[in-house]
Amino acid sequence: MNHRLNSNNTQKKYNAKNILVLEGLEPVRLRPGMYIGGTDKRAMHHLVNEILDNAIDEVIENHADKIDVELINENTIKITDNGRGIPIDNHPKYPNKSALEVIMTSLHSGGKFSNENYKTSGGLHGVGASVVNALSQNLKVEVTREKKLFAQEYAKGIPINKLKFISKTKQISGTSIIFTPDSEIFGEENNFLPDYIYKLIESKAYLVPGLKIHWKCNENIKNLSENTPREIIFYYDEGIKQLLKNKVKEKELLISTIFHEKIFVNDETIECALVWFDDNESNFVTSYCNTILTPNGGTHEQGLKLALTKAIRNFSEISGFKKSNEIISDDLIKNLGAVISVFLKKPQFQGQTKDKLVNIEISKLIESSLKDRFESWLANNSSLSSSILEKILENLNSRKQRKKEKESKKKLISKKNRLPGKLADCSSKNIESNELFIVEGDSAGGSAKQARNRINQAVLPLRGKILNVASATEEKLNQNLELNDLLLALGLNQKNLNFENLRYEKIIIMTDADVDGSHIAALLLTYFYKFLPEIIEKGKLYVAKPPLYRISKDNELFYAQNEEEKDEINKKYCSNKGSISRFKGLGEMPPLQLKETTMNPISRTLIKIKLPKKDFFEGNERREVDNLVNILMGKKPELRYQFIKNNAHLINKVDI
Repeated sequence: MNHRLNSNNTQKKYNAKNILVLEGLEPVRLRPGMYIGGTDKRAMHHLVNEILDNAIDEVIENHADKIDVELINENTIKITDNGRGIPIDNHPKYPNKSALEVIMTSLHSGGKFSNENYKTSGGLHGVGASVVNALSQNLKVEVTREKKLFAQEYAKGIPINKLKFISKTKQISGTSIIFTPDSEIFGEENNFLPDYIYKLIESKAYLVPGLKIHWKCNENIKNLSENTPREIIFYYDEGIKQLLKNKVKEKELLISTIFHEKIFVNDETIECALVWFDDNESNFVTSYCNTILTPNGGTHEQGLKLALTKAIRNFSEISGFKKSNEIISDDLIKNLGAVISVFLKKPQFQGQTKDKLVNIEISKLIESSLKDRFESWLANNSSLSSSILEKILENLNSRKQRKKEKESKKKLISKKNRLPGKLADCSSKNIESNELFIVEGDSAGGSAKQARNRINQAVLPLRGKILNVASATEEKLNQNLELNDLLLALGLNQKNLNFENLRYEKIIIMTDADVDGSHIAALLLTYFYKFLPEIIEKGKLYVAKPPLYRISKDNELFYAQNEEEKDEINKKYCSNKGSISRFKGLGEMPPLQLKETTMNPISRTLIKIKLPKKDFFEGNERREVDNLVNILMGKKPELRYQFIKNNAHLINKVDI
């Protein structure tokens, strides 16, 4: 039989007509997540960050010294600076457009691609202002140049009018941007959070000593906390040193002195402030690059940790500690409170949302420039440094002891239990991060083994439907191979259920999204409830929710858990023209799709199994659960029949 497809009648033609060209700001509105990381509240507030960073760049370059941030209403904000003002003359490449309009309507346009205009800046890719414009239902730019005020308005990135002269003004220069995020992109609840914006501009003010930021939240806005004033001027002379003082003012410190250094190297600035806590619960490292918070850290944090670790090692060796080379950064930062801020000429971030700095060279630069200064500070402050070193050595010994105990525990578990041959175990020895997926049959097991993360995800295939333990005798239970294999995989045995030997943090039941899969899940839940309730009590048992349907259109894939979700996705994203297929089982899913939909912690959905609260565990609520298990899984079919009759009216649709 010839299985080759006839390209003339069975395959869609693929030619120039199929190539979609997105112009102007269309890509931003079509895929906002690529530019601001999503369409949730955090992403929406990133728009504020983009405009604020542009204003702060003017301050850093000594072209401005004041910024005004005014929350006009719940979803409209105005940000003004007294900098140079965006250029308004016609752009040489686009003679019919002002430079302002080019900046606001074109991706990758701006004055930050060379060092001539900005030595360091937060806006790097020339997309900040244009992205904000594209994702705003209304945006107005006011520019003052040479005491003349000009303005232009936009809607969803499209100019409503040409740039026009408004009036003469006393102000010499500056830029003001007023915008409202688009409800089509961010939903009807596109309201700003005053508390978040207040904290954002407060942190920016710390990072640029001498900068004044005037914050104002109008009276008509109600959703702000008691700790957020309606109007205030931020101004911090001490910069990040003051930031650190305020962050730790209610904490118990190991030493009261703050280590602070500001280093200038090749037109770049490195500044850090450090303090040590008496306990291990208060530690933090907060980092910034060009005033942008980097919550995921990056190479500047790595450089800081390397510098401090090497300095501490050298100092401890001089102090007579023989095993100084055993000190690692974890021992150091366990009691450390640190703020580090760098200003770089060409920073490189991970993604447009700039959560992580990735400049490789900055790590070495910070390490080499900071290590000697910190080591000298330790040597010149003997009473302080001895307290710090004592705490670090205490952390070192504690870490080594925990490692020894964990290795002994792992060896003990390995010796006590043989593992079932069909278990595809994970390689990690860190039990706190390990997961066991219980799946039905070799077919689903094969897909799951390919889809898993081999480091911390194990897979145990079970053969068919396990024994119904609600009505089984003890002899049958002890002889059941599948349940014995499950116990061995968990690190337990019938004679001694010592839950300290449990080998996984999460036990996940992963069955097909159909009636048979639900039955198998119910049998497993019954087993855990009847014989291993401690696993449920400790919050370690979960049920995975694989999708039932796949909807595809124009090379885009969507997944649905049920009929209603399928219809909603098909209508919303595919105009009711999507190609719909129903999964017969997990074994039918390609490993890549199984990983994406059901096993990847980032994108999967898990249902956590819970028991009644401990206060009621031995009371009426526990008895109700026992009764329900007895009705649904016990020997008497008449009880199930009556239960179905009593509750059938609650079911609107039946999936047959």
